[in-house]
Amino acid sequence: MTSVAPAAEASAEPACPLVARPIAFEAIPRAAWDGLLDRTARATPFSRWTWHRAWWDAYGSTAHEQYLACVPAEQARAPLDRSTIRGIVPLMHRHATEVGDSGSATVLRHASPHLAPAGPPEAKVVYFAATYHADYATVLCDPTDLHDVVRAAADALAGPPDPGHAGTAWDALDLRRLPAADPALAALAGAFERLGQREGWTVHQEQEDVCPVVTVPEGLDWEGYLGTLEKKDRHEIRRKIRRAEAAGPNVFRLVDPTPEAVSRFIELHSARWGEDGLFPSNEGGRRSRRFVARLAELELAEGQARQLQLGQFEVDGCLIFASLGFDDGTCYFYNAGMDPSARDLSPGVTGAAAYLRAELQQGRRRFDFLRGAEAYKYEWGARDEAVQRLLVTRAARP
Repeated sequence: MTSVAPAAEASAEPACPLVARPIAFEAIPRAAWDGLLDRTARATPFSRWTWHRAWWDAYGSTAHEQYLACVPAEQARAPLDRSTIRGIVPLMHRHATEVGDSGSATVLRHASPHLAPAGPPEAKVVYFAATYHADYATVLCDPTDLHDVVRAAADALAGPPDPGHAGTAWDALDLRRLPAADPALAALAGAFERLGQREGWTVHQEQEDVCPVVTVPEGLDWEGYLGTLEKKDRHEIRRKIRRAEAAGPNVFRLVDPTPEAVSRFIELHSARWGEDGLFPSNEGGRRSRRFVARLAELELAEGQARQLQLGQFEVDGCLIFASLGFDDGTCYFYNAGMDPSARDLSPGVTGAAAYLRAELQQGRRRFDFLRGAEAYKYEWGARDEAVQRLLVTRAARP
């Protein structure tokens, strides 16, 4: 982890042309959200309105909203609409450990144990909103407004605490899921560092995790892509595919995210992972079910604009693999379920192969296996892309 000493205040810097106004998620115009998302440099499906809506519907009792809408200073009190809002900084806050967490399992998905703690259990910590189960996060704005948007957000976070939440100041900003290549990372770090000396903040930046990503060169088909893999991995993949094909017709399809399709995904995921999966038999598992079902419902309503993908792979008419992911030009492999009774057919490998082959045929070239350095991802030729964390702590106040 690198520590950045508090920087001297840049007194010569002109006043920020934007101000950040607290806003409830419900009050953000959908058109403003979608318009900014379309212009954001490193937008992913985890920054979609549907993801945030589903997360709050499922996990709303575990955190408090702290979204900021950035608007021109001269319109600080004007009604908020698509033309007014120049940036959205999606934040939430909660205690580092909430009462009842042990039964609710409201913890960061794939939390990295090597990271420095944000503070004691009672610390009030600000996170990116809806990121407990996300793999990426960012600030929503046009790249030309990024510098001013993060300056306005930093100024707001240096201001008085929100009286709607007992007027308690935050103890730490724990902003995770920032891709190393996202310009928002450097912009946020710079904005926090400029306020460091005045506010008694210390800024730390460290690598949170990696996302292994497969990039298939242009012009390669399925066989050409397999030819780029390590010889041993290529041999094993082909051997397992042949064995599955010998058992009967292999059929992969992307299906509409209907309640029935979601139920089949949850059933196979639970059969494979049990209490270690997304849906354990506790309150956290019930919330996860609600989240996936709600996200599917919202994405189904998006019609041609939906990005959620539910995949199903059958061998001889039997469903042995189901996947949940996203497609915005990049394919994101979020999670999967497998039939344990079909282990002889290697459903994890053959199902993933069927998915990758189908998407290659549709012209996709970039496959993001998301956070975590599990060995199987590298068998597909994935290369690590870093995900960073910004931790801002403040000196104790008298």
